[in-house]
Amino acid sequence: MAEGWINYNLSYFILVLPVVIISFICSARVKSAYQKYSGFNNSRGLTGAQAAALVLQSYGITNVQIQRIDGELTDNYNPSTNIISLSSGVYGSCSIAAVGIACHEAGHAAQHAEGYAPIKIRNAFIKPAQIGSTAAIPLAILGYILGFQGLILFGIFLYAFIMLFQLVTLPVEFDASMRAVKIIEQQNMLQGEELNGAKKVLKAAAMTYVASFAVSAANLLRLLTLVSGGRRKR
Repeated sequence: MAEGWINYNLSYFILVLPVVIISFICSARVKSAYQKYSGFNNSRGLTGAQAAALVLQSYGITNVQIQRIDGELTDNYNPSTNIISLSSGVYGSCSIAAVGIACHEAGHAAQHAEGYAPIKIRNAFIKPAQIGSTAAIPLAILGYILGFQGLILFGIFLYAFIMLFQLVTLPVEFDASMRAVKIIEQQNMLQGEELNGAKKVLKAAAMTYVASFAVSAANLLRLLTLVSGGRRKR
């Protein structure tokens, strides 16, 4: 048992820690890109809220509201209420970053309006992923301590839903950004270097989702070390 537990702890430094560091770097890059391009206003003087409204108009969406919320980078779209919530630095801001982020969130509204398949799959994984985030690791560790292989495997099974949720999130986020850029270009919201700046902000944000998936995949591999350890114990 001691050997298996040592391997489980060592696997954190080998598998998980490197991708956690990468995840922190990606988060720092998002904030850096956001702060940089929040300092440059777009030539048309469009606010984030106006830009999001143009995306909705382009897709013929009329039942989605746009509201302001507190916080930084707290922007989101809630399909249950049909509300796009834009942070204070995005809603009324004319910055390049604000336009990119607002259009991205409106892109999510367009996905729901069109019945975009990956977002339906992701929604199906929300509940299992929430259960997995709470119970998976404790169950797997308890199964290892008790020498109960089935409990370890059940914990791993639950954790797999976290990884699957984050995997399906990738095309959802990439597609929302592609929709945003498409309408930004069609509506001539941003031009030249302004558009490139918005793309950099969206690309940096997308990489945080890639990093999150990598962290969950590394954690799943780490949990698998308990299986071999549990077998040796028995």
